[in-house]
Amino acid sequence: MRVYIAGKYDDENVVKVLANIRRGVHMAAHLMLNGYDIYCPFLDFQLAFVDCGSLLTKQMFQKNSLAWVDVSDAILVLPGWETSGGTKREIARAKDLGIPVCFSRAELDHIRRARYEGKI
Repeated sequence: MRVYIAGKYDDENVVKVLANIRRGVHMAAHLMLNGYDIYCPFLDFQLAFVDCGSLLTKQMFQKNSLAWVDVSDAILVLPGWETSGGTKREIARAKDLGIPVCFSRAELDHIRRARYEGKI
């Protein structure tokens, strides 16, 4: 099951940004260990390290992320998302497409079980 991990990325200082990244990457690793296929936009920062990385804009990152929302089976929204404009757009896009939006790991696991039991 393909899961898009959504949540607050940007923040008021670099320490908080790194904490947000850590939270997203941590969840990605745990989901992979449990058999999910993930897209983790929290790993996007790595693109800044390549020679053309400085040419990438926030809008480019957000456009790329929304393309992955479109092909996901579910969205998992991490705590603290409420002040993130990007996460709000991802949630809205998923809802427009009828993609389940989960706000907890238990909710995501429930959707996976239902999907494999043929209930959704």
